[in-house]
Amino acid sequence: MNGGEFAMKCPIKRRWVLGFVAVVLTAASYAQWSNPADDIPAYHPSAPLKVSALPPILAGSQLTGEHFQYPWQVHVYQQAAKIGNVLYQLPCYCRCDRALGHTSLRSCFENAHGTECSTCAREAFFAYAQTKLGKTPAQIREAVNRREYESIDLEKQ
Repeated sequence: MNGGEFAMKCPIKRRWVLGFVAVVLTAASYAQWSNPADDIPAYHPSAPLKVSALPPILAGSQLTGEHFQYPWQVHVYQQAAKIGNVLYQLPCYCRCDRALGHTSLRSCFENAHGTECSTCAREAFFAYAQTKLGKTPAQIREAVNRREYESIDLEKQ
């Protein structure tokens, strides 16, 4: 390799190395300053518009079959149907927003996911109880974010 070829390849190599270093430093600084506790799953900040048609929450004869083997599974769907607008405004901490594309806790009860996931069920039972106590969706959301639903015993519901 002559001197001219070396001079041309060296700046290109330097650019790649500098670019790589910049990417690594950016990633490291982001990870250092981000707080996983601040990562709240998807939810809607207000009730759905009257004109928007949401998928229905499973009800009636849909609450039978292989997914509904325990009484609490049927009961949580019955309660979810009564507070669908509240569930619409709550995050679901099983992270189904990432895995299944859910947009709120309500999405979990539009299909059988709520029967399979204790996090979804506990959150919904908690939301129903808090709604009955007169709490607003925003207050319930704050409590859910503090993981207050974790004390719910599904077998006692």
